[in-house]
Amino acid sequence: MVLVIALGVLAAFLFAAAGYLQQRAARTVVAEQPRAARVFGMTTLMQRLLRSGTWLRGWITNLAGFFTQAVALHLGSVAAVQPLMSTQLLFAVPLEAFGRRRRPRGRDIWFALLVCAGLGVLFGVGGVAPLAGDPDRGRVLLATFSAAGLVALLALISIRCPIWVAANLVAVAAGVCFAMSAVFMKLTTEDLVYRGVPATATDWPGYLLAVSTLSGLVLEQTAFAAGPLPWAIAAMSVTNPIVSYVVGVLAFKVELPHTPGALAGVAVAGALIAAGIGGLAHSPLARAFYAGNKEITDESPSLMS
Repeated sequence: MVLVIALGVLAAFLFAAAGYLQQRAARTVVAEQPRAARVFGMTTLMQRLLRSGTWLRGWITNLAGFFTQAVALHLGSVAAVQPLMSTQLLFAVPLEAFGRRRRPRGRDIWFALLVCAGLGVLFGVGGVAPLAGDPDRGRVLLATFSAAGLVALLALISIRCPIWVAANLVAVAAGVCFAMSAVFMKLTTEDLVYRGVPATATDWPGYLLAVSTLSGLVLEQTAFAAGPLPWAIAAMSVTNPIVSYVVGVLAFKVELPHTPGALAGVAVAGALIAAGIGGLAHSPLARAFYAGNKEITDESPSLMS
């Protein structure tokens, strides 16, 4: 259990560090060539980023995070590993604070402690987070069709909603996609380990992994662009572990939480993690981390003061 938790937290840190490095590189490029970024758009920006050592280090760090998450999912269950991905915000806030030479606010630390407490309940109460379980492919396919239907429904509803509601609905859809990506990643990793590359290339999980990940990225950026950013971050970050947990216990051969203590543990852990993520998502440092804003106008104390 300790190894699975350590790998899950390490993966979350690597993803946060990759985001920090790539955002830092993008800010530097735009600051150096603001007119070129406006005139030539994304193509010019990407050309300059590919020549940036900081951006490339971020890309390598992101690959390392992807590999670490795959190992964690191979050794543990989706229901145990994916809630640990919520700790990305715990790392994103101090990384952004370090980069801007600011201290995290007291409330940011409080919300971070709520997330840690929720994870402590999740892994501390017996029968709450199953650490292993073989996939039932029939159930995985049923979950896949259900998730695809939910994403399509949310996207259709968002078209007729006010923009702030639409952003949250699209963010929820992105969270569903990323949750399913974890399921497909676990199946793909097991294919690679036990059946080899040829069998993996002819099996469906790897292709669904690519589709769900790309769809999640597109929906994520759409939600962030529509705003408001804090609510979109919170909606996506809460949806991912919840959907991952539900699919992880229903589509895999694990013992479902059924005792009063286990059910209470699920409820308490979910509430604490959701409250902590929601609070962290509203931190100006978290908004800057995801949006790449150059300035923060909040009461966070500067390290220079």
